[in-house]
Amino acid sequence: MDDIPYLARGVNLLGTDSSVLVSSSKYLNSPKLREWIALIALKKNGPDFPPAAEMHQLIPILNELRDFDHIEALFTEERKVNPKLDSWFNEWFCSDYAIDDLKDCAPGTVGGIYYDIAKNGNYEIQIVPNFQPKTQWEYYSLRSGQTHDYEHILTGGGFNYMGELIPYWFRLATIHTHIQNKELAGEMSVLSILGTMRYVIRTMLHYPQIWETALECIQQGITIGRQSDAFWMAKMEDYWHTPLEEARRQLGVRGAVDLDTQEAGDIWVEVRK
Repeated sequence: MDDIPYLARGVNLLGTDSSVLVSSSKYLNSPKLREWIALIALKKNGPDFPPAAEMHQLIPILNELRDFDHIEALFTEERKVNPKLDSWFNEWFCSDYAIDDLKDCAPGTVGGIYYDIAKNGNYEIQIVPNFQPKTQWEYYSLRSGQTHDYEHILTGGGFNYMGELIPYWFRLATIHTHIQNKELAGEMSVLSILGTMRYVIRTMLHYPQIWETALECIQQGITIGRQSDAFWMAKMEDYWHTPLEEARRQLGVRGAVDLDTQEAGDIWVEVRK
C-alpha cells in the first residue's frame, strides 16, 4: 500500500467483456452527451456556434436518457405532499401571447421592461415553441421556457451571457428548496446544471478576467433561490403592469439586485468593439 500514491488508493478497476464503454452512469454511457460535455466545457466562444445552439443540441440528448414514466410517478407523489405544486398543475396555465401585447405596459413595469428588452434585442419571446403539454414533465418544461425571461428580470440577471448565470443558479437553488423529493428535484435540475457549467468552466479556462463577475452572479442566484418563495410557479403574465420592485415584493422575490453584466457578457462571448 505504501508504494501506491495517496490519491490513487482505493481504485478497484472492474473487468468487462464489452467492446464499448460501460458505466453504472447512464450519462457517462451516452456517447452523444460525452461529446457534448467535452465540447461545451473546453471550447472557446465564437460566432460559428452560439451558446443557444448548444442547448438546442442538449435537449434531445437528455430526452433519450430520461425515464419519463418514472418522472411522472415522482411528480404524482410530490403533489400529495406539496399543495403549491399540486395547485400549479391543476391550473395547467399555458400562455400564448405576442410581444406587441405588452406594448402598452408602462416603463418600469415588468411588462414594460420585458417589451423594451425584447424589441431592442430582437428576442424570441417563446424559447420553447408552444405546444399542448400532455404530461406533468411536458408542462414543467413548457412553463420553464415561458417564464425564463421573467426570471431574468425578477432576479436581476441581465439579458447577456453572464446575466444568464443568475436565473440558472436561482433555478438550481429554488427547485431543491421547494421540492421535497430530492430525486425529483435532481431530474428537474439536469438541464440547468449542464447548461450553467458551460459558463462556469469556459469562464475559468478562457475568460478568467470576468471570473469575479461570474461568482457574483452565481452567489446572487443561489441566494434568491434559497430565500424566495417558489415564484417560478407564478403566473408571470398577471404582473405585466406591476412595477418591478412591487412585483418582487408580491411574488416573494428576496435578495435580488439588478447587476450590470453587459461588459462581462461581451467579453465572454468575444464581442469585438
